[in-house]
Amino acid sequence: MAARTVDADVLVVGAGPVGLMLAGELRLGGAATVVLERRDAPTTESRASTLHARTMELLDSRGLLDALGTPPHEPRGHFGGVPLDLTLPSPWPGQWKVPQTRTEELLQDWALGLGADLRRGYELRAVRVGEDSGAGVEAVAAGPGGRALRVRARFVVGCDGEDSTLRRLTGAGFPGRDAGRELLRADVAGIDVPDRRFQRLEKGLAIAARRGDGVTRVMVHEFGAEPRGGEPEFGEVAQVWKRVTGEDISSGDPLWVNSFGDADRQLGGYRRGAVLFAGDAAHQQMPIGGQALNLGLQDAVNLGWKLAAEVRGRAPAGLLDTYHAERHAVGRRVLANIRAQALLLLGGPEVEPVRTLLGELIAERPAVRAHLAGMISGLDIRYGADAEDPLLGARLPYVQLRGPEGSLDTADLLRAGGRGLLLDLAGDARLRTAVRPWADRIVTVTARPAPDSALGAARAVLVRPDGYVVWTGTEGTPDGPEIALKNWFGVSDRN
Repeated sequence: MAARTVDADVLVVGAGPVGLMLAGELRLGGAATVVLERRDAPTTESRASTLHARTMELLDSRGLLDALGTPPHEPRGHFGGVPLDLTLPSPWPGQWKVPQTRTEELLQDWALGLGADLRRGYELRAVRVGEDSGAGVEAVAAGPGGRALRVRARFVVGCDGEDSTLRRLTGAGFPGRDAGRELLRADVAGIDVPDRRFQRLEKGLAIAARRGDGVTRVMVHEFGAEPRGGEPEFGEVAQVWKRVTGEDISSGDPLWVNSFGDADRQLGGYRRGAVLFAGDAAHQQMPIGGQALNLGLQDAVNLGWKLAAEVRGRAPAGLLDTYHAERHAVGRRVLANIRAQALLLLGGPEVEPVRTLLGELIAERPAVRAHLAGMISGLDIRYGADAEDPLLGARLPYVQLRGPEGSLDTADLLRAGGRGLLLDLAGDARLRTAVRPWADRIVTVTARPAPDSALGAARAVLVRPDGYVVWTGTEGTPDGPEIALKNWFGVSDRN
């Protein structure tokens, strides 16, 4: 049977949260996008259920939070099992509990509504990458009933998890370390055990949380135990749980059973010509504190607008390479903090003195708490952090503003549909004239902040589509935004 052929600007492999987020971002930027997913239907497993403040801000900037309603909210998180208040300046401080099934449903509806072409039941089998940098890729997937699909695209992005098929087919190395410890995990109905938040017992670590539907998620680690290899049976989980806690859960009804270890891997390059990677396909880490999902979603938002600009011919030279430069560094830092947390969480009695000391530092040193909370929440990310201006490279802070039509805030302004933002805080007509040639890719808003706002002395701020500041103008700023506009948004046809 001859393969059917479809053409696209970008082929996304994997329709988990990261692939769907990327598909929506690409469509916002006008890129024709095909998504291949080997599963016939969305997952019914909620592996990840925590959204942190920065991810919530990004979802808000895309107008997606109304559909979530008001998820359960917890201002307190942890660092390696040591309690940590995650509250920092943000409209969405702390952590928000949203099952992965709901996150996927939300992002799928959004991406499809924007015109993404999602093909379920198609498993990637082959990829050919053109020798020239602009030659693109051709991929072949096997679909339902043995039907083959050929996709020709300028770029392909692997969002297909830590066992990425695209990574294997393209020979991308995945250096790092295998797991040395693991947590067994199960969602179990019909059991009655006390809730436990990182309870360290004589023989191991036990965690239990009963949901509103009566199902209890249990997680357990036996000190000194090595990874068993492969997915566990529920009987094994019950045995370890009994050895650690003394409780018998074997009569429960397991709805889902798995394990995760402290393996640690990261691609050396997130981009190889026309092939890119995001999420767990680019980095593997223990999912401590929900950071893995949030890291991947933020990869997608960083990449989406840049890749869309590239395929539409609007990207300045080197823009797409900033994806690797920015997100590899962020990923490396997150992997390092997760390694530290894994040692604190799964280590035996030998780590108790360190845990005690860390708890004292968090409780008695506000700067320590804020540093750790910023790292886990993603609110402290700065691209180009050597800049003297604290706004440059950081996310646009949440600030109340007053515009010509009344009050608004910076979160409102970022819902610009994949475009950048020039925020004029001083009513500068010359500034608005300077940005006019980029009017097709920049939204200009004139507004005034409240006194002593987080925008400081800035008279104008230029923001990328992913919400990060790339230029600020103050009373003494010698140059306008034209250089930053060309560096990040290209040369407009109107220049």
